[in-house]
Amino acid sequence: MIEKVNPQHPDKVADRIAGAIVDLAYAEESNPKIAVEVLIGHGICHVIIETSAALNLNEISQAITRIAGRIKKDVVIVPQDKELADNQATEIRCGDNGIFRGMPLTSEQLQLSKIARDLYQDYPFDGKYILDDERLIICQSHAKTRDLQQKYPNATVNPLGEWTGGPDVDTGATNRKLGSDMADSVTGGGIHGKDLSKADVSVNIYAFLKAQEMGMPVELSCAIGDNEIDGVPYSEIVEVAHDYVNELGGFEKLAEWGLF
Repeated sequence: MIEKVNPQHPDKVADRIAGAIVDLAYAEESNPKIAVEVLIGHGICHVIIETSAALNLNEISQAITRIAGRIKKDVVIVPQDKELADNQATEIRCGDNGIFRGMPLTSEQLQLSKIARDLYQDYPFDGKYILDDERLIICQSHAKTRDLQQKYPNATVNPLGEWTGGPDVDTGATNRKLGSDMADSVTGGGIHGKDLSKADVSVNIYAFLKAQEMGMPVELSCAIGDNEIDGVPYSEIVEVAHDYVNELGGFEKLAEWGLF
């Protein structure tokens, strides 16, 4: 059983904005420290940014408008806590405590991911989908139910009728759709809106990729300040995650669909 939401779901809009701001930080510094939280909905976008990078408020505003349209913006930027920053001053070390689980993707999860992406090609609007064994549930905004039923005759389509969706109807917040982003690899930490020194990003990605390679679960833990995890230097784990994010096209692209 798996749930998937598309990039126009309000929670994913929040993730994408957070990812775009992290991309801006990496454009300023090769190894920035940044954490971004976004709450969006009903005509306003609240953003809190803790960062070491000198970010341009106009560029942040442009990114929000590009992703969410014309909307009132409330942006707060503060420096990263000095004690946390000092932890990373001399070398790349683990930026947080955490437990992490990487799980191989199932055929069901891959199938729903493909369905969601295919639907998004035709309907680039808020959508949410569930596949539970043989039962496919499609909730797609800005779509005629009869058209979707013709394409997916055995699916449960828009159970409460046709709908509009998006941040004008619902609120969105960062890292609220981790099941959609990570499937069974969900852990206590979210992967969006943070730089790669944060274990929530780098170790989650590392564990997920290792699980796909090995075809079996991977469970890891770490403490803030660790310079080695899973017998691997933390700097190498960061590089693995960085390469993965770069292959996707950046943190905003990672936020669109998550890890699969």
